[in-house]
This record gives sequence, structure tokens and C-alpha cells, in this order.
Amino acid sequence: MEIAVEKVHELVEYFRFLDAKSGDGDIEGEEEGSRSPSGHLFEDGADDGTEDQIRGVIEGLNVDEKSDLVALMWIGRGDFEAKEWPVAVRRAQERSIRNTARYLMGIPNVGDLIEEGLAAIEAFDR
Repeated sequence: MEIAVEKVHELVEYFRFLDAKSGDGDIEGEEEGSRSPSGHLFEDGADDGTEDQIRGVIEGLNVDEKSDLVALMWIGRGDFEAKEWPVAVRRAQERSIRNTARYLMGIPNVGDLIEEGLAAIEAFDR
């Protein structure tokens, strides 16, 4: 896997805040007015910059890292199994998603899906 696990966890956290902001998910143990991953106050309807930060992080990834991120989401969603990791990555590279951030932000609970994909890959590698 080309993308650092720490980077995956950072993005998962951002995606979860974005989902909670849009009402698609809950942040475990968090209340309205909590802090986003960047430390900004998180309130309903407030433009806290989370989307811009997600875009910035993803745009900073190289093509292989972006492909890994998409493949992790696909595995978490059940499109591929963990043992099919090379196939999922290759498919993501072939699709060459033009705007990876927009694609991923359009998927409900994408943070959970990416985390589930990562857990499946880690369990398969053991």
C-alpha cells in the first residue's frame, strides 16, 4: 500500500466530521459545537473548512496514493475482497478518477467505508 496508514486515519476523521455536518453520520461521543480534526469549532451550517481540508489533503496525494484510497473504499463497500487488493488498486488506476476528493465526498459514510477497507486489508495481511 502506497498511502500511509496515518494519512488514511486523518482522512477518515475528516470524512466523519463532514458526514456529521451533513447529517449522514454521527461522531461518537461528540456534541454539536465540538471541534473538527483541524481544531476549528464545528457547528451546524458553519463553513468550518473541512471540505477544503479534505480536498487539500487528497490533492496532495500522488496518483498511487489516490488509487489506494479509492480501492480501500471499494473494499470497505464490498465491491472487492481484501484478497483482491491488487485488482482493486489497478481498477482505481485504470478509472483514473479526475476529481478523487469530489468522488469520495459524494459517498455517504465514506470514512467508515475506508476504515472498513483498511481493517480488511490489515486482517488479510496477518
